[in-house]
Amino acid sequence: MTRPWIPGTADDDLKALAATPRLVVALDFDGTASPLVADPMAARALPEVAVQVDRLAALPDTVVAYVSGRSMHDLRVITEHSDDSAIALAGSHGAQYWFPGEGDVDAPGEATEDGAREELWAAAQPIIDRYDGAEFEPKTFGMGVHTRRADAETEQRVFAEIDALVAERFPHWRRRSGHRVLEFSSRTEGKDAAMAALRDRFDATGILFAGDDVTDEDAMRVLEPGDLGVRVGPGESVATLRVDTPQQIAELLEALADERTSARQ
Repeated sequence: MTRPWIPGTADDDLKALAATPRLVVALDFDGTASPLVADPMAARALPEVAVQVDRLAALPDTVVAYVSGRSMHDLRVITEHSDDSAIALAGSHGAQYWFPGEGDVDAPGEATEDGAREELWAAAQPIIDRYDGAEFEPKTFGMGVHTRRADAETEQRVFAEIDALVAERFPHWRRRSGHRVLEFSSRTEGKDAAMAALRDRFDATGILFAGDDVTDEDAMRVLEPGDLGVRVGPGESVATLRVDTPQQIAELLEALADERTSARQ
């Protein structure tokens, strides 16, 4: 059962995770490290989150990763990610990776059919453009429709048209819906795959995963004993802890960094 995390109070689960030999801190970006914003490409991590991310990444046997549905290109832009960064990235819901000291690594999987992505883009763009506040997002393995600037009726109508289009032309593509967004991908990976990849890559003995949306529950469901899931905001979740806002994520990361530093002294 998910319970609220109370800033400033000791938490046994967080303390136990902080003492794990090899820790991966995996964070969704939109709505978790960053508040949700109208322009998806304007999203940036809160300064207080960025401070704690850098602090954790500097600790021994500790890896921080952003895990997002964004394409790797866009994820690197919004995370302000440099080639010498110590932060790992998992993009496209676990179909793309960037690892410190190595760079881009694509997950094994079937390639998108030649021209299929562009065919979908060409058909979807005119539909989306007819709706005020709806925005088209090209993705490496598909596309997304954002409606953060649209009203509820507009969202319902544009999503229905795009659903019908994809059902007709690409019925086997994976559909995902979230906070004011609808996505389709030729790849079937979810954030559960990203958890497995990060655990294997860094030989993690414990993972903290934090996220705010439906797709983040894929990752929450595959966490193991000794891991810790954190839900940001409302909604049903299998996470152990819940915080209200990205600002509280910064506080939780600070508490984790404090505990991990103390455990290693």
